[in-house]
Amino acid sequence: MSTKDFLEKDYYKALGVSKGASAEEIKKSYRKLARKYHPDANKGDTGSEERFKEISEAYNVLSDPKRRKEYDEARSLFGSGGMRMPSGGGQFGGFDLGDIFGSTGSGGRLGDILGGMFGTRGTQTTRPRRGADVETEASLTFSDAIDGATVTLRLTDEGPCKVCRGTGAKAGTLPKVCPTCQGSGQSSRDLGNFALSEPCATCRGRGMVVDDPCPTCAGSGREMSPRTIRARITPGVADGQRIKLKGKGAPGERGGPPGDLYVRVHVSGHPVFGRSGDNLTVTVPVTFAEAALGADIKVPSHRGMPVNVRIPAGTPNGRVFRVRGKGVRRSDATVGDLLVKVDVQVPTELTDHAREALEKFKDATTGENPREELLRKGRT
Repeated sequence: MSTKDFLEKDYYKALGVSKGASAEEIKKSYRKLARKYHPDANKGDTGSEERFKEISEAYNVLSDPKRRKEYDEARSLFGSGGMRMPSGGGQFGGFDLGDIFGSTGSGGRLGDILGGMFGTRGTQTTRPRRGADVETEASLTFSDAIDGATVTLRLTDEGPCKVCRGTGAKAGTLPKVCPTCQGSGQSSRDLGNFALSEPCATCRGRGMVVDDPCPTCAGSGREMSPRTIRARITPGVADGQRIKLKGKGAPGERGGPPGDLYVRVHVSGHPVFGRSGDNLTVTVPVTFAEAALGADIKVPSHRGMPVNVRIPAGTPNGRVFRVRGKGVRRSDATVGDLLVKVDVQVPTELTDHAREALEKFKDATTGENPREELLRKGRT
């Protein structure tokens, strides 16, 4: 915070009290205003958030007798708190304030001196905090995964305590700005050539401390609570896929945005269809005669009427035919295909008539041994 900003702030005005107000009057006014402008009670209202920061900063100074005295003395020194820092290089009454409060032996100037006096150098008021991301799982049938479905998700995650409404303070009391980090929630550790910023150990990164903690949440302002949400799973989701639902995670703190919800999808199998990427697969049995002579066969399609597939004469076992547009719907509204695999069925029992017919077929097709080439290569 700059020297100009600091000296122009009227903490008494921020709390709506007179300069001679008692400690009890200051406390009472702070409680009233903090309840009114607390971010958890005014989610999304940036004006209320800024007002709460102003109120907290003012109370942090005026509630401490020593700091209040130093603040009053500094304001009196510069014209009873009404002085405005000039824009022309810090000149005041013919003097350069930089010369008056010049080097302090470490290069510090007026802002550094006043910052050290009030403990406000580099301070930040309590900031909104984004909620945590949450992970859960959902189970879908094969058909619902292909067509899309709305699922009910039951979650248990951390949210504002319902008793203290997220303040962490016992009913009738309010939290105070952390005196260690001045509400920033961070502390800095000097490591020589650089400083390491880490969560404040006093307030555990919240920026606020409570003297009389809420018995329900033990002063954390958070509690685990169940909730149920309805989520739409888009068509074509695959088994094991991780879906992100933006803003459906844990609620934020102090008016911060919620986190995201990640749903891991598990898809059950289907008695007829399988899946290969955006294509559906199906294995269709055909007779030896159909494979040898050719045939038009009906093939099932997912949740639709059967489709006709032409099996050419001489079709070998395992051959795959493609039926366009009968697969999985993609995100760009195009649709995959249905892959039909032929499974040639060999009869296990034959009638006398069928056996006689096959013997005649065998005699009619006697010729070169189809395994001759295989046997030859095996000898080399």
